[in-house]
Amino acid sequence: MGIFSSKEPVDMSGPVAQFVRETIASDKVVIFSKTYCPYCSMAKEQFRKLSQDFTAIELESREDGSEIQDVLGEITGARTVPRVFVKGEFIGGGTDVKKLYNDGSLKKMLE
Repeated sequence: MGIFSSKEPVDMSGPVAQFVRETIASDKVVIFSKTYCPYCSMAKEQFRKLSQDFTAIELESREDGSEIQDVLGEITGARTVPRVFVKGEFIGGGTDVKKLYNDGSLKKMLE
């Protein structure tokens, strides 16, 4: 089946999409993650190094985790994790966040 399946279209007005939008708006930094994902750990570590709190939604511990990934796929163009948002803006995944940290951009985004 791979990343894409022949499921129903994603309900972008339903409760899962509403939860995703509200969560993204609820904190300065929101990370949709899986606890066992090394790229998710990489992303979180960059914020820890900046002493920046964040909200992490661990998808494997939620019954609607797959639906949340579907909604994130519509919003960001991919279902992969992590999906990282700063001040409501999608900034990428683990390697993107590490690059932003390394070049100083991440710290500026948080100011």
